[in-house]
Amino acid sequence: MSALRIDVHAHLWTVDYLDRLERLGKTDTGTQRGIGADATEADLDHRFALMDRAGIDLQVLSVAPQSPHLPGEPEAVALARAANDAYAELVARFPGRFRAFAALPLPHVDAALSEVTRALDDLGAVGVGVTTTVLGHTLADPLFHPVYEELDRRGAVLCIHPAGEGAASPLITEHDMTWMVGAPVEDTVAIMHLILAGIPARYPRMRILASHLGGALPLLPRRLDDHLAFESPRTPELPSVAVGRLWYDTVSHVHGPALAAAAASFGAGRLVLGTDFPYEDDEVFVRAVNYVSASGLTQEEATAILDTNAADLLGLSEPDPEETA
Repeated sequence: MSALRIDVHAHLWTVDYLDRLERLGKTDTGTQRGIGADATEADLDHRFALMDRAGIDLQVLSVAPQSPHLPGEPEAVALARAANDAYAELVARFPGRFRAFAALPLPHVDAALSEVTRALDDLGAVGVGVTTTVLGHTLADPLFHPVYEELDRRGAVLCIHPAGEGAASPLITEHDMTWMVGAPVEDTVAIMHLILAGIPARYPRMRILASHLGGALPLLPRRLDDHLAFESPRTPELPSVAVGRLWYDTVSHVHGPALAAAAASFGAGRLVLGTDFPYEDDEVFVRAVNYVSASGLTQEEATAILDTNAADLLGLSEPDPEETA
């Protein structure tokens, strides 16, 4: 696979999209506004300049955590289609800069299956994105199995991002830790829901991509294995085996020891570059890339994480230089 530096964890929200979410009852869009993550010319110019500084060829865009997961099916469908259409237009304008994970109108499974087909076949999405929970449903809920069956049939990517709910724990949300602690807790819990339900083994061709190095998972494989007998004896396979079926982005807010632990636990071949733009911006954005090579990994491991693993995961090849914006 030719070298292709892909940032798999990057956000973009238009004001129109966030306004529509608010009109439908979402009241927590403030942290996505006015932070350089819109599609205005000024925001795009800033984004592209940062990508150039960091040597990033492509970003894969997603709307999570502001996903169109809404109780009303018509509203969820309309908003998911609007988000995916907007991303498709951006990809068409900047094919050397952007790809996208499609938003799905969950928990409405039949509608989500229709949008999977439209987004992957017609709009060119490189996978789909969901949040760690969907209106109170865990990702292991059998309700979602038809979606996994379709993604498995296609060998497609399922990207999982925290919902920003503090894992539904007031011990987190009422103590100013919703994102600093709650997000990696949500990553950990969501992936464990899938593992304990046997989802990675049942749908082995579905490529599950976890955010933030999988939360606490790099520290836990042996503990998880040792606890199965008395706590979850019906788990189909050892968690230490299951974690090796997934991929993990490198967003750790430039904490090298966390990256080293993930590489040791999962293998460097399962790690892909992520920046969490715009929440890692300016110098921190550049360091989010450079720290991979400064975390004690071998040069071969760092090169794979930075320049080949994501292209392999997403099925992408090196872009034509004339396409690059």
